[in-house]
Amino acid sequence: LWNTGSKKILSTFLWRLARASRDLALLSSISADEKKRLTYEAFDYAKKALEKNQACFAAHKWFAICLSDVGDYEGIKVKIGNSYTIRNHLEQAIELNPKDATSIHILGYWCFAFSELAWYQRKVAAVIFASPPTATYEEALAFFLKAEEVDPNFYSKNLLMLGKTYMMLRDVKRAALWLTKARDYPAVTEEDKQVHKEALELLKKLG
Repeated sequence: LWNTGSKKILSTFLWRLARASRDLALLSSISADEKKRLTYEAFDYAKKALEKNQACFAAHKWFAICLSDVGDYEGIKVKIGNSYTIRNHLEQAIELNPKDATSIHILGYWCFAFSELAWYQRKVAAVIFASPPTATYEEALAFFLKAEEVDPNFYSKNLLMLGKTYMMLRDVKRAALWLTKARDYPAVTEEDKQVHKEALELLKKLG
């Protein structure tokens, strides 16, 4: 039988495996089939991590992230259905560790995604679910700002999303400020490079 300490260690090992598999899945050099395999593998690790230790904030976080990734392969009905679970686990992660800026950022991203849900997706959601998930850009903004307050300049994508959210709220001055920060963020990872590129394009649109 596993004792509590052993379960905690195993849970940490498993969510780190989930993160590693997901990192591999995000590489541009990975084939579509391998990306899908790694995405499901990451979810399996995250699910097992959570089973071992429900009190681990990172297990909740990576379960939410990996469940969202899996939804990309399973259609709009499943993706929207999963969204309630995703939000619930992100909220649990934040409750367990209020200083984890990444979980706060992802919850902001969740709100942003449901704020800009296409009209046909809203229609599908309304038919399938009695109360489909909803959110506002103001909610998204609050989470992105909170993440920045908890850990300033921690993630290029948070800077970008602040810029994009202010754009949706028609606040051009603040949008330009955050997009400039995203553009100037050191492009170390593949994601940083994509953020840099998108920030440049959006700044051009703002003129």
